[in-house]
Amino acid sequence: MDEKQKHLLAIDDEPVILDAIKKIGAAEGWRVDTAADATSGLHLVQKHVFDLCLCDIKLPDLDGFGFLDELRRMNVDLAVIMTTGYATVENAVQSLELGAIDYLPKPFTVDEVLSALYRGFRYVELISKLRSAKPGLDSMIVPCPIQYRRLGYGSWCFIENDGSVKIGVSDLFLKIVDPIRALRLQPVESEITQGFSCAEVEADDELVHPVMAPISGQIISVNQKLEQDPSLTEKDPYFEGWLYTIIPKNLNYELKYLTACNQAYGS
Repeated sequence: MDEKQKHLLAIDDEPVILDAIKKIGAAEGWRVDTAADATSGLHLVQKHVFDLCLCDIKLPDLDGFGFLDELRRMNVDLAVIMTTGYATVENAVQSLELGAIDYLPKPFTVDEVLSALYRGFRYVELISKLRSAKPGLDSMIVPCPIQYRRLGYGSWCFIENDGSVKIGVSDLFLKIVDPIRALRLQPVESEITQGFSCAEVEADDELVHPVMAPISGQIISVNQKLEQDPSLTEKDPYFEGWLYTIIPKNLNYELKYLTACNQAYGS
């Protein structure tokens, strides 16, 4: 983003979390407004222009889904990162389908909050550039192939003819966390679960960004080429740079939370 001060809205009914977000934001030079419920948050949205919102799904009045609905009704274009307990990650996955850009499972560390917020601010910047249709943007982000499906903007999957599923990371996600220092993968036979981290990308700024699994299942192969050349994920994210092949567990059920890759980011 440009040099103007970033403006964050944090909505949570736990004062300790709001205090922590305010301290983190102050340390990063961001302006942070807070609200203890969705109604108060919506009043702030009417008075200020925010770059990003961090919102808990479980709130005392409207829940996070209701907050997203109200933003749509008000025709407010605000990027929202949801927070949720680990036991309700499925709700967070559902929130991506309903308009949230990302989610952050609780409890979270300072580093996890920072990585999520930096991704969020960078997402807003890149989507703004894409919408502006400036010359050269066609080559800035490699589009996800139309036969693929994606979880939010971060990970994708492709169903093979034999029923196995190939999984990888989107080019937009890679551009957001760029430059990349390391890629951490799980071994063969590991079980991965939709909405939980299945790999980690470490950026040059030392922030670690989780890659959320788009589909649950058991890993049956890992892309061995990435061991010799991790940058292959950036060079060719949808073909040679795939991460895993898995045997899915709940494919038909979980597909409903994924977005077809012919749908534009931020639409």
